[in-house]
Amino acid sequence: MRKELLPGEQVIVMTRPQPRMLFVPAVVFVLMPALAAFASAWIIRGGLTALVPAVSGEWTFWMVAACVLTAAWVLCGYCLPRLMRWHATRYFLTSQRILARYGVLRRRDQQLFLASVRNVTVSQTMLQRMLRSGNISLDAGHQFSAVLRDVPEVATFHRFLLDAIDELPDEEIFGMGHAPEDFDAGFPRDMREGGRDER
Repeated sequence: MRKELLPGEQVIVMTRPQPRMLFVPAVVFVLMPALAAFASAWIIRGGLTALVPAVSGEWTFWMVAACVLTAAWVLCGYCLPRLMRWHATRYFLTSQRILARYGVLRRRDQQLFLASVRNVTVSQTMLQRMLRSGNISLDAGHQFSAVLRDVPEVATFHRFLLDAIDELPDEEIFGMGHAPEDFDAGFPRDMREGGRDER
C-alpha cells in the first residue's frame, strides 16, 4: 500500500469488514469435523450394518472415506472461500482518498478522492448497532457513489473520515487540486476532466 501513496499522502486507518459474516462458517467449521468423526465411529462399530443389513463390512472403509471427503468438501468449498473473501476485503482511509479492495483471485479496487465527497451517510441495522458496525455511503455527485459495507467501529471511522475531509487544503476542496493521471482511471469522464467540455 505504501508504494501506491500519492506524494504527501498518509494512511490514517486500514480495516476489514466486521467479521460477523464468518459466524456461520465458523460454526460449520467446528461442527462438520465432529459430525464426520461421529459418523465414522458409528460406521466402524457396525451401526450402519445393523441399520442396513445389505451393507456388509467390506463397505466400512468406503463409507468412512465418504464421511471424511464430505467434511473436507464442505470445509474447502464453503468455509474457506468465505474466510478468504473476508480476508481479501480491505478499506483504506488516507489523507486524500478512500480505497476499497475486494477479491482473491480477481482483485477489484475502488477509490474515491476525499476532495470529491459531497455527502457521507452512515446506516446501521439492529444487529450492526449491537456490533458497532455499519455501512458508510459516500456521494461524490455526477451519479458516482461508493458504499463501504460492515465497517467495524463505524462511528470512529466516520469521525476519522470527516476529520480527514476537514484537513484537506482549501484548493483541493474547491476543485483546484489535481491528482496524478494514473489514479483517475476509475472515475467517470466528467469527473476526471472537471466536467468541462473541451470541444
